[in-house]
Amino acid sequence: MSQIPLIGVTACRQQLGKYSSHTVGDKYVEAAGFAGIPLILPALNEPREPQQLLEHLDGLLFTGSPSNVEPHNYNGAPSAEGTLHDAFRDRMTLPLLRTALERGIPIFCICRGFQELNVALGGTLHQKVHEVPGYRDHREPQSEVLADQYVEQHPVQVLPGGVLAQRGLAGSFNVNSLHSQGIDRLAPGLRAEAVSPDGLVEAVSVEGAPGFTLGVQWHPEWQFQENPVSLRLFQAFREACQTQAAKRARWREAS
Repeated sequence: MSQIPLIGVTACRQQLGKYSSHTVGDKYVEAAGFAGIPLILPALNEPREPQQLLEHLDGLLFTGSPSNVEPHNYNGAPSAEGTLHDAFRDRMTLPLLRTALERGIPIFCICRGFQELNVALGGTLHQKVHEVPGYRDHREPQSEVLADQYVEQHPVQVLPGGVLAQRGLAGSFNVNSLHSQGIDRLAPGLRAEAVSPDGLVEAVSVEGAPGFTLGVQWHPEWQFQENPVSLRLFQAFREACQTQAAKRARWREAS
């Protein structure tokens, strides 16, 4: 009997009325459920040691968020007043990413998760891409209708020789865009997989990674089964998590 993968899904710490809460959008949980059994990872005051978590997981989905990575994590200038941050999440995700990479755990990073991957490995971020000369405004349309916010806004060009190209994706396809931060300096060891027409890096992989590792700036989890590109990405993630689950089952049997 095949082992069902356990997929860790990163949560945010947000204030909901009077209560400090751990939150994650259902679109991420549903997408992780396509790959296995989703397990939400709370942003605790004192995070668990990454090794403790990874003993039980076959994959990790690093989610998007309304908050931005605090700039002190990449030696950036202080944020503009009113910028949303989540120090609890930063303390959980950045070490978790580094340890998961070392262990070869399959990783899929989306939006904030994509930015976390770059920061965790030593890269830097633009805090407001729309204020950087030469770049377009990558923020979402101002609408209360979710379908309007997640509408495809611009194409990305897939760079030859990388993970996306090997998956047989088209050389160019359209993506949604809901972010103000973006990659400034690409971290050592990261490979640009796709770029937008203004040159902003939109997807990365990790060179020489022992396991599946992909980060994208857009939101493929949004109605992913209706989008051929998104579905192919989550199928690749699922395959990697299934392989990891089978490997973990063999380790348990041998111990």
